[in-house]
Amino acid sequence: MIRVAPSILAADFTALGAEARAVEAGGADWLHLDVMDGQFVPNLTFGPPIIASLRRATSLPFDVHLMVERPEALIPATVEAGAQWITVHVETCPHLNRTLNWLRSLGVHPGVSLNPGTPLSAIEEVIPYIDQVLVMTVNPGFGGQRLIPNAVEKVRRCREMLTTAGSQAELSVDGGVTVDTIGSLVGAGATVVVAGSSIFGHSSGPAAGISELRAAAGQLR
Repeated sequence: MIRVAPSILAADFTALGAEARAVEAGGADWLHLDVMDGQFVPNLTFGPPIIASLRRATSLPFDVHLMVERPEALIPATVEAGAQWITVHVETCPHLNRTLNWLRSLGVHPGVSLNPGTPLSAIEEVIPYIDQVLVMTVNPGFGGQRLIPNAVEKVRRCREMLTTAGSQAELSVDGGVTVDTIGSLVGAGATVVVAGSSIFGHSSGPAAGISELRAAAGQLR
């Protein structure tokens, strides 16, 4: 079964606690939280204080994606706020192996993300140290974008890389995940799908959005 991780970035920020509870009741597996600094990506979102507040609203595992220039500066506070999974970008970590090992020592699952233009070879040497690879299927920074067409093939090659290495790491995709694209992404090997607008923007509510995504992936519960 795939994991569905609604992206809180697409939620109503005036009612984040209620939105988190709604997706938990609707069958979400994780809650995805994008921390952006306005430097690595052209947007500014939230940080550990908001994550800590959300932690009191839901028991869903928190999958925190640090889209920031200096992730090391935020890691301790993000762990303390209640994250179970923390993903850093290969583009911002010159000492990636050390950062990933540090994350594991803090008791969280370490992950690494790649922008669309970053080759998979950039993570080849750290596969033994990761629990998740996050392949960005749009250029990061804003929700509601369309899937980059060649991203599906990149996901397929990433799955082959993980399988060859004997890795059990989750393969996550983020960006442009809709009922029209989820089938090809899961078929290419994705095990975690991050979706924002398709869930929080669904006309019948988040639970319907989650159900429709699962149905489109051919994996109803």
